[in-house]
Amino acid sequence: MKTEIPGNVLVLIVGDATVGKTSLVQRYANDSFNKHYKSTVGVDFALKVVQWSESETVRLQLWDIAGQERFTSMTRLYYREASACIIMFDVTNFSTFSNSLRWKQDLDSKLTMPDGSLVPCLLLANKCDLSPWAVTREEIDRFSKENGFSGWTETSVKENKNINESMRVLIEKMMASSTGDGDLSVSGRGDYINIKDASPPGWGCC
Repeated sequence: MKTEIPGNVLVLIVGDATVGKTSLVQRYANDSFNKHYKSTVGVDFALKVVQWSESETVRLQLWDIAGQERFTSMTRLYYREASACIIMFDVTNFSTFSNSLRWKQDLDSKLTMPDGSLVPCLLLANKCDLSPWAVTREEIDRFSKENGFSGWTETSVKENKNINESMRVLIEKMMASSTGDGDLSVSGRGDYINIKDASPPGWGCC
């Protein structure tokens, strides 16, 4: 008998404008990609129902927060019900990487788990299909470890690389947080997430 986890699980998608947040939501929720998306105004959202196991269904509500909303009082309203977060940056644009720190600090100042710990938050290095990169993998790895991320990996929304896989890792981390088991098969210490190692059979890297 299949069961459904009650209610919608709210996941925030944040980062600077034009890093690919709206594209990520549309790719994951609808398996579509359009390079001509208009900038999000305020917040937009989409629903994705995930069959987590034979008996569990997870309903994700993905909130796409406009990049222009950074450091405004409105972000507290958006954040307060969230269970997890993705912070994205564009690997070809260094300022979007450096601004990820301010997004993370803003998030951590407004949202914590009931026990006071940080909510699961993945750092996605998007547009990895483009070159040259403006930041090295070593810099990203160090940044992720130093700033309380659950882990990081590179993605390409355009090429659909590591999108479903990254979201599954995030769901796994949410499940771990809700049960008090914070160290599952994937790292919770900001390490690079090897999608092939972290994901179950059938979820390999694109």
